[in-house]
Amino acid sequence: MRALRAPGGCPWDREQTLQSLRPYVLEETYELLDALDQGDLPALREELGDYLYEAVFLAQIAEEAGHFSIADAVNGIAQKLVRRHPHVFTPDGIPLAEAPEAMTSGDVVKKWEDLKAAERGAAGNSPKTILSGVPRSMPALLRAYEMTARAATVGFDWTTPDDVVAKIHEELGEIAEARGAAAGPAATDALEDELGDLLFACANYARKLGVEPEAALRRAADKFQGRFTRMETRAIADGTRLADLTLDQQNALWDAIKRDDAEAAGRAIRTEAP
Repeated sequence: MRALRAPGGCPWDREQTLQSLRPYVLEETYELLDALDQGDLPALREELGDYLYEAVFLAQIAEEAGHFSIADAVNGIAQKLVRRHPHVFTPDGIPLAEAPEAMTSGDVVKKWEDLKAAERGAAGNSPKTILSGVPRSMPALLRAYEMTARAATVGFDWTTPDDVVAKIHEELGEIAEARGAAAGPAATDALEDELGDLLFACANYARKLGVEPEAALRRAADKFQGRFTRMETRAIADGTRLADLTLDQQNALWDAIKRDDAEAAGRAIRTEAP
């Protein structure tokens, strides 16, 4: 990276700034997520390299400006992991000789947040609020999930998943009321508010079920894309276009595709059974 950025290096690399790299960081993040979702380990290996490249690139630009190096960033996270896991490491970073204290993952998260707050206080920084560390740039569904997870660390949470289901039904009723309001910008704003509340409640429900909603929605979108494309392909094979079919005919084609998927899944289960 130093060679690419040095005089006589690559003109494109030399022109980049911290801000210009932002879209590439985002792109590599989603490509990495796609490899994870697909369970494609060769692709994961490649995407991890690309992801790491962006980190090195950003750090090199910062180092040239006299701020920090990639080594500083790596050492920083290593030291943080030691500080935030006193149940595993000594302050010198040596694994404890005795078995770590019995803790649940929830206990670990709470201790992490307590230690983080203590570190900020010791550094003379004003304490962060519980939700201030959730980036606004996150995808909205994932941001909602993360915010409710952090609120739950202090006990602000629904008792059971069924409680959230009741909230979802409540939000559906409020959407129906908003739909019945007079038309115009105010009605549109009200619908947006109520639909946002519904999606937020769904993200909360996913968290209570142990499902990451962004991944679930990506999976649903992939499934819809695959089925819809097969509908289109099958219609063309039959000498027509989807646009030329009635809605009933399109639904029949969709149901046929779903039956094919169910039969394929059944065969896969039977094949994998001992």
